[in-house]
Amino acid sequence: MAASPELADRLAEQQRAVELARSAVDGVEAPAALRARIDAGRRLPRGSTSRRLVLTGVAAATVAVVALAVGLAAFDSGTTGERFHAVLAPTGLAPGASGEAALTKTSSGWRIELDAAGLPRLEGGRFYEAWLRNSEGVLVPIGTFNESRKVTLWAGVSPRDFPTLTVTREQADGDQASSGEKVLVGTANVGR
Repeated sequence: MAASPELADRLAEQQRAVELARSAVDGVEAPAALRARIDAGRRLPRGSTSRRLVLTGVAAATVAVVALAVGLAAFDSGTTGERFHAVLAPTGLAPGASGEAALTKTSSGWRIELDAAGLPRLEGGRFYEAWLRNSEGVLVPIGTFNESRKVTLWAGVSPRDFPTLTVTREQADGDQASSGEKVLVGTANVGR
């Protein structure tokens, strides 16, 4: 696994899922109504060993169902393990800015986690827009935002084909084309 970042990522994802399932088990107990029905149906003396065994069995079954559901949800995250990373450099319009983006292939498309610093919050019909661009200069919009910390964007095109990631300043003016006011630019590379 040390030689394969993809296998290491998958193992880490599975370990997170197991830990999530374990944490879901803590403090889980059969619902009071279910315990009351079982008590009434069995008519066992309060405090008997049989009653405790039944309740323990019901609680264990409930925990198992919850753990299975959590585990299946975690393993069905839709990620394929294919990942790209981009370091974003500032332009003359935002000389103090910097950023990074992690691009992960999912069953729905490419999830892009962008985190940038040095860009002021935009409001009043002004916003940032992120784009992927191919070698012919074709731009694909991947999302808009006002604040550049921990932004999630989505793309329907692969960074293999559209490797350049740019962030522009935009104005809500009815024009869907890029303003060309680039504040960050980077190239997506296979990795992390």
